[in-house]
Amino acid sequence: MTKVCILTSVHPRHDTRIFIKQCVSLGRAGYDVTLIVADGKEDEEKEGVRILDIGISRFGRAGRMTRTVIAVYKKALNMNADIYHFHDPELIPAGLLLKALGKKVIYDVHEDYPKAILSKHYLPSWMCRLTAWAFEVFESIAARRFSGIVSVTPAIAKRFESRNKNTVTIQNFPITDELNISETVAWKKRSNAVAYVGVIGVLRGVKEMVEAAELASKKTDVHLILAGDFFPQSLKEEVESMEGWKQTKYLGYLPREKVARLFDKIKAGLVLIHPEPRYQVSYPVKLFEYMSSGVPVIASNFSLWREIVEGAGCGLLVNPLKPKEIADAVIYILENPEEAQEMGKNGRRAVKERYNWGMEEKKLLGLYEVLLP
Repeated sequence: MTKVCILTSVHPRHDTRIFIKQCVSLGRAGYDVTLIVADGKEDEEKEGVRILDIGISRFGRAGRMTRTVIAVYKKALNMNADIYHFHDPELIPAGLLLKALGKKVIYDVHEDYPKAILSKHYLPSWMCRLTAWAFEVFESIAARRFSGIVSVTPAIAKRFESRNKNTVTIQNFPITDELNISETVAWKKRSNAVAYVGVIGVLRGVKEMVEAAELASKKTDVHLILAGDFFPQSLKEEVESMEGWKQTKYLGYLPREKVARLFDKIKAGLVLIHPEPRYQVSYPVKLFEYMSSGVPVIASNFSLWREIVEGAGCGLLVNPLKPKEIADAVIYILENPEEAQEMGKNGRRAVKERYNWGMEEKKLLGLYEVLLP
C-alpha cells in the first residue's frame, strides 16, 4: 500500500479537517495513513489510521516551533512514507528537508498567514508589517519547492497558483448528514434557543453574543447556548460577569455526537466573527455545519459569506460588532417560525447539493493521484 504521512504540531489528533475528513478519506481510498501529532497522549489506531504522538512541548510556543518541529521531522523521516502532507506553517522547514530528500510533500494552508500576523494586536504595528512581509516572502519561496499546495479557500489559493501548478482548493465543507441525526425536529418542539459551538474568544464574538442575548430577552423568551473551550481561559470569568450571562447556558466542550443532538434543539446558529482581515477571506466550518443540520444561521456580514447565506437563503447577516443588530436578528428568527424553518431547509439543501465534503474529497484524492501516479 502507498504510505501517507500526515503531520501537525498544533492541531488536536481528532481535528475535523485533518483527521475526520482527510485522514479517514485517504484511508478509505486504500492508502496506508499515519498521522503524527504533538498532544502528549498515547498512540492509537482509529478509523484505520495510525496516530503517533511525539509529546507536547513543555517550553511554550518557542519550544513548539523548535523542539517539536524537529521531533515531528525525525518521526516523519522514520516512517519513510511515499508522500508527506503537513498542516502548520511552522512545519515548512521540516517539509523542505523532506522534499530535499526526494519525498513528495504537500503544504496544507489553513488560513492567510500574512494577514493573520497583521492581526496580532499585542505586537507593534511596524513589527506586524515587517513579520508579515518576511513570512509571505519565505512562504512564497517554499511553495515553489513543494509537490503540491492545498488551500482552504479560493482567495488563499490565488496566492499560490502562479508559484505551484499543483495548487488545489479543498474547503472545510461538512460531511453530509454527519451532524443530522434525524429529520428536522418540528419547530414547535425546539426550545427558544440560539447557539454558538466552537472556540470561544473575543474575536469570535462571545461578548456581543452575550450582550445580544440580554437585549433580545427584553422582547422575547430566549436563551443563548455556548459550547466549546474559552480561549484564553481567563475570558470565561469576564464574560460570566456580564448581565447577559443570566440568559446564557454554557455546556463546555461537546463531542461530535452531542453537537448533533444540540443542533436538533435550537432555532439558530451563530457565526459572529469580528471583521479581521484573515477572517473575511475564510469560510467558517461552523457556518456549513449549521446549514447541514437544517438550522438557520445568523452570521457576520462579510462579502464572502453574503454570497453563501443570501445565495442559499439560509439565514440573516448582521454587523458582528453591534449586539443590537444581533438581537434583532434573533428576535426575527423566533417570531417568524415558518420563514426560519424554510431557511433551515434551504441551508440543508445547499449543503447536499454543493457545500459538502464528498465533493472536496474528490479533489483531495485527485491531487494524490497526480502526485502518485
